[in-house]
Amino acid sequence: MLTLAHPLSTLSSGVAAVLPADINISPNSNGLPGISQLRTIVGASMTVGLILSVLALIVSAIVWALGANSSNPHLAGRGKTGVLIALGAAIITGAAVALVNFFWNVGQSV
Repeated sequence: MLTLAHPLSTLSSGVAAVLPADINISPNSNGLPGISQLRTIVGASMTVGLILSVLALIVSAIVWALGANSSNPHLAGRGKTGVLIALGAAIITGAAVALVNFFWNVGQSV
């Protein structure tokens, strides 16, 4: 009696033999030249972002105060929005490294 193997079973076993079983790649600090300079640039950019967030917070608080004292609800509302945006920008800038590390670890566990 003649038995035929299913074509997909032979294909899947052939593909499994070709693909590597374990791929382990992690970031390294010496793979490319200029990594330390890039870290310095990113750190400086974070500093500039935090300084600009403080400036935006101060300007928005002044606009909010002027709008509230001049009975201008539109100006006061814009000032409140600016305060929230400045605080959000500071939170995101400060938490950027932690957020990237968190999602990197989530991606590694998939």
